[in-house]
Amino acid sequence: MDDGKGKGNDNGEGAASAARPMRKDARRNQQTLLDAAAAVFVTSGVDAPVRDIAAEAGVGTGTIYRHFPTRADLVIAVYRHQVDACAEAGPTLLAAGPTPHAALGQWVDLFVDFLVTKHGLAAAMRGDSSGFEALHTYFLDRLVPVCAELLGAAAASGEIRSDLDAYQLMRGIGNLCIGADSDPRYDARRVVATLVAGLR
Repeated sequence: MDDGKGKGNDNGEGAASAARPMRKDARRNQQTLLDAAAAVFVTSGVDAPVRDIAAEAGVGTGTIYRHFPTRADLVIAVYRHQVDACAEAGPTLLAAGPTPHAALGQWVDLFVDFLVTKHGLAAAMRGDSSGFEALHTYFLDRLVPVCAELLGAAAASGEIRSDLDAYQLMRGIGNLCIGADSDPRYDARRVVATLVAGLR
């Protein structure tokens, strides 16, 4: 990581030629931080010490604060990062899966993991209802079309009924995941798998 080396030389052509690689590096570094934070949040929740996230990412705590000045900034970024990963997985699974129904099942597993492991988002966003609302809108805008595409492909192949609504299915899955992060006896993925099997 280049933490400011050569900043004094950033004038004229030097700045122009150095700008692109630095932006790519910064983007890659941010992805590493988000992956590390997500991993720590899964095991320790969103209140995990920043030093644990920094250790997971292999950077200093100052790097975390430079990218994400507040914990809420970091939680929101991780949430969006995970939504994006889930959205991007849909078409990939559909292209690689043996059947559209199998791809739907694999995607739903990822969706359940995402829902169960986003510990403490509401608490981290407390007092910022408009920010939380914007995040929820982002979640729906990104994931409902992906779910609809998977449902449509499975219906077109004759594997499931054709009158299923993506939003309704996602809402139902979300309800089945409530409390799964705090009750070790409850396996949300298993219950949701039964639901997906019942779509046939």
